[in-house]
Amino acid sequence: MVEDSVARARILVEALPYIQRFSGTTFVIKFGGRAMQTPELRESFARDVVLLKAVGINPVIVHGGGPQITEFITRLGLPSRFVRGLRVTDRESIEVVEMVLQKINKDLVSDIARQGGRAVGLSGKDGSLLTARKMPLLAADEGGANTEVDLGLVGEIERVNPELLHCLEKAAFIPVIAPLAAGRDGQTYNINADPAAGAVAAALGAEKLVLLTDVEGVLDAGSRRIPTLEAAEAERLIAGGLVNQGMIPKVECCLAALRAGVGKAHILDGRLAHAVLLEIFTRLGVGTEVVRAGAASAGRD
Repeated sequence: MVEDSVARARILVEALPYIQRFSGTTFVIKFGGRAMQTPELRESFARDVVLLKAVGINPVIVHGGGPQITEFITRLGLPSRFVRGLRVTDRESIEVVEMVLQKINKDLVSDIARQGGRAVGLSGKDGSLLTARKMPLLAADEGGANTEVDLGLVGEIERVNPELLHCLEKAAFIPVIAPLAAGRDGQTYNINADPAAGAVAAALGAEKLVLLTDVEGVLDAGSRRIPTLEAAEAERLIAGGLVNQGMIPKVECCLAALRAGVGKAHILDGRLAHAVLLEIFTRLGVGTEVVRAGAASAGRD
């Protein structure tokens, strides 16, 4: 028992310099994947968020909800169609999307409250937080030519107004954001949670953008996790096809956030309990951090 206590004390000592360094900074965390559907992992995530707030870090949560939306749409007998991983969202589907995301949002707020935190649920429509426009998309047809695909009410973020988030930070609340946005015409748009989180992180000048997913990070040719990935190397891995399929938009989201001034970006396996704490407060981490050129030589943090 004494050895166990000493081991726990060492973990706390290892975390101390990271706590000191990041106190007062903002982390934007995208919560998604299978962790959202597992009560135990949702509970551990909520604890992580409350702990971050308790040590002086300002967490801002942006959540997804794709699997839950698909399940509900299927139950209603509505079609589900995806193009390059994006849900085609018609006027009937957007009502389902908004309803499901708002339910998820309030459940996450309740999870955080049960762990002793103070959270406020929002969508990007509240306080004009997110303004979007219809997303254009080119995709190859059967003949290999690029043609424009109508995704319906799928949007890309045009503007982030962080005023409401600053107010919540001053009042010591944790914002929990559903990725919905209004267009300039008042139309509601469905936004992919990863770029939504990246845009919010850029607008807040966040120290870190953290994307929780269902893989342990970016993998090399031997399927080993890459602990630290410089931006230029990440671009080469995408061009060479090693980073492919669903990982491409996540890495591109990280690169865009770095270009916009975010300190570092992290891709983690949300299926690992307390993944956020293990990545942020330990020397080796558990995911992949994406950094600017030259930052890797300074050591992993």
